[in-house]
Amino acid sequence: MSSSHSHSQNSKITLAGLLITLGIIFGDIGTSPLYVMQAIVGSRVVSEELILGGLSCVIWTLLIITTFKYVFLALNADNNGEGGIFALYALVRRFKSKYVIYPAIIGCATLIADGFITPPISISSAVEGLNMLFPNTEINTVPIVICIIICLFVFQQVGTEIVGIAFGPIMLLWFICIGTLGAIQVMQHPEILKAINPYYGFQLLSHYPKGFWLLGAVFLCTTGGEALYSDLGHCGKANVRFSWNFVLIALLLCYFGQSAWVLANHNGQVIVDAAGDPNFRIFYSLMPQWFLPIGVVLATLATIIASQALISGVFTLVNEAMKLNLWFNMKVNYPTKMKGQIYIPGINWFLMFGCISVVLIFQKSENMEAAYGLAIAVNMVMTTLLLGFYYRIKTHNFTISFIGTVLLIIIEMTFLIANLEKFAHGGWFSVLISVVLGLMVYILYKAQVLKKKHTQFVALKDYIPAIKDLQEDQTIQKEASHLVYMAMAGDNRLIDSNIMYSIFRKRPKRADVYWFVHVDIVDDPYTKTYHVNTLVPREVFFIHLRFGFKIEHRVNAMFYHIVEQMEKNGEVDTRSPYPSLKRHNMPADFKFVLLHSRVSADTELNWFDNWVVRSYRLIKRFSLPAYQDLGLEMANVEEEIVPIILGPKKSFELTREF
Repeated sequence: MSSSHSHSQNSKITLAGLLITLGIIFGDIGTSPLYVMQAIVGSRVVSEELILGGLSCVIWTLLIITTFKYVFLALNADNNGEGGIFALYALVRRFKSKYVIYPAIIGCATLIADGFITPPISISSAVEGLNMLFPNTEINTVPIVICIIICLFVFQQVGTEIVGIAFGPIMLLWFICIGTLGAIQVMQHPEILKAINPYYGFQLLSHYPKGFWLLGAVFLCTTGGEALYSDLGHCGKANVRFSWNFVLIALLLCYFGQSAWVLANHNGQVIVDAAGDPNFRIFYSLMPQWFLPIGVVLATLATIIASQALISGVFTLVNEAMKLNLWFNMKVNYPTKMKGQIYIPGINWFLMFGCISVVLIFQKSENMEAAYGLAIAVNMVMTTLLLGFYYRIKTHNFTISFIGTVLLIIIEMTFLIANLEKFAHGGWFSVLISVVLGLMVYILYKAQVLKKKHTQFVALKDYIPAIKDLQEDQTIQKEASHLVYMAMAGDNRLIDSNIMYSIFRKRPKRADVYWFVHVDIVDDPYTKTYHVNTLVPREVFFIHLRFGFKIEHRVNAMFYHIVEQMEKNGEVDTRSPYPSLKRHNMPADFKFVLLHSRVSADTELNWFDNWVVRSYRLIKRFSLPAYQDLGLEMANVEEEIVPIILGPKKSFELTREF
């Protein structure tokens, strides 16, 4: 019944698979050549030391971080074909370390913050090519960029299957184009190839004035690595690895070509003044004049595709966070039949608003370059920590995994420190968003921990005699023929004490059949299984539903499907118990009871728990109602509030007077 092997077809390399991979996975990293060399050169004087050193750093960053860490190590740490920080967290949390949640929370927050800056910086740097197309007119690119961003987000609700077909071929053209442009320059200036020697990179960092801080610009060449890992589920790792060879060659050729062109044409000059024009873009300078219009259109299309990949990645991430109770419930739509294709309206408009704000705050791509990279550098360190945990468990070899993790963390921390310089130039924006989102996820996590700690479970068998007596008691009005409770207890021998409180103590609830349903979200993304325990034949049942964190919650439909199966087996009667209705074979009435626990007024909480409880209530206001999240019909759902006591009861010193 489990469909964990539904991804096995993804492991084959197919032409269609490779094209889709180019379209979905490599958009973000593939559009970096638009701004990386530009950011390295900036308004500095062009020199061999700067260009060869910067290029050498870019080459080795792509080889160590993108190729070794992401394409080699991270893709092996997949959860049944799914990638991303939560898939990795789900793999590692089985091993019960309470600290692994923190890298996951920080990673989630920083990746979403990155979603605010990637579309604006990529699209702006492509559209700014218009200024080179019409050198004598000053074009304000801001309205154009905002229009493209609005169209991109409005389009999300249709689903990307339609455009997905076009994505692959466009990205293929893009990589061929940037590779060819670079190769032409390399053939003219083959001496640029000596930058492969890491010595030049080392010289830049140690001897060039403020050379270390240039790593903030170099880092931009690998920012798509995280999105590459998150989108793994769409394509399968064989396709990703195979196509990465082609992508890497195209990227390297383009970086070599840009460096060769700058050195050959502007050695000893400040490039911004070289063209007498601050709108000058190194990337577009490689193109012959006749090709420029095609180049600008192609680059704009490629950046739209890159943004699309990142938006899909954020949807996937938030959806997984919701299933793991690390995000409040939001409406999730499935616009197309395509596997893993989801659309979350709330996140979509939130991201669109954020992207437009970025464009309005920073105006030009070079201002965004100054802000970009800080959040992603933090994110990468978090992924490395989780990968370290994962390989420590997988290989059982502490030394190798420890040394590997430490080396990667040293490299990434170096990038992080170099990126800290960006804080004042706009890095504060992504840090602010990361902190707000991280805090929210942390509060939801802490609230879950508090709730679990204080939800009391009682032995179900102790209550069976009372339930049977209640069923017989004709003096109590019947609540429903079939009463269904959603239970937190994952063990059929136990039941939440507040369910018993609701049945016996609030207003006694008499029914012919009682159902207790527990939903378990498991670490295997595509599981769909259930298990039924019969506690009293034909009268009391405990159903254990197990979903993967990628499965749509349709508890209503699944529950009725299970009941139907049980009726066929003669385990339960779902005809109405009332004689007049039974005669006409009318179905019985079902009622779902959803319990919401509220902290009892009698509880004494410390200030921290109190803050968590209050913040949690505030966040829950934005949440989708529980019945909608579980896919229940509102017509037969009743919601009830029950008190839970967190911590000690308040004590009173009361004296009775006579």
